[in-house]
Amino acid sequence: MNKFLLVFISSTLFLNLSFSKTTFFISENKLKQYTKKYGDRATKRVLIWDRVMQKSKNLKVLKKLKNVNDFFNKIKYKRDINHWGKSDYWAAPFEFMGTGAGDCEDYAIAKYYSLLKLGIPEKKLRITYVKLLRKRTKFEIAHMVLTYYHKPGSTPIVLDNVNKKLTLASKRKDLKPIYSFNANGLWQAKNKGRTSIKIGSNNLKAWQSLMTRI
Repeated sequence: MNKFLLVFISSTLFLNLSFSKTTFFISENKLKQYTKKYGDRATKRVLIWDRVMQKSKNLKVLKKLKNVNDFFNKIKYKRDINHWGKSDYWAAPFEFMGTGAGDCEDYAIAKYYSLLKLGIPEKKLRITYVKLLRKRTKFEIAHMVLTYYHKPGSTPIVLDNVNKKLTLASKRKDLKPIYSFNANGLWQAKNKGRTSIKIGSNNLKAWQSLMTRI
């Protein structure tokens, strides 16, 4: 059989199976629009995400955190200036999956969004801006991670795309928290990140722009 024809038939079969199979976290209509915009490979990523989400929805919290963290950490890292042609761009989760690349805030935002979808209360999740100490140097770089607080004031679990394992913040000596936020507020880190104080609502411009695309 002609190689091109075989590829065409395989692709068509994949799409037919994709759209005939029920999705739980994205509608069939949205998925079709997504495929038109980003293509078949991006659609496959979203279908895998949907399966991970479906598999995780009834699991314990730590397993939800791990599954979401592991899924997004497989997506390629790429700096905003090279990916979007901008010095700073916060991609919506489906933009991140659609383009198949992003930088630190895109990982954190996508994990935040997904865990909310899995029923994790928003008050337990914060996107945290940190300074990351580069290995074997004294240099720090700007970085973002997602943090999960089981109880108010507890040591959070860090979901990161650099150190890919779930880790208590107290074990991440390479991270220096500066501030954190979610949809409901903005917190400033105190005492080298051991505590934080709420300083107001989240009026970050990049966040407001992001909300218009989710």
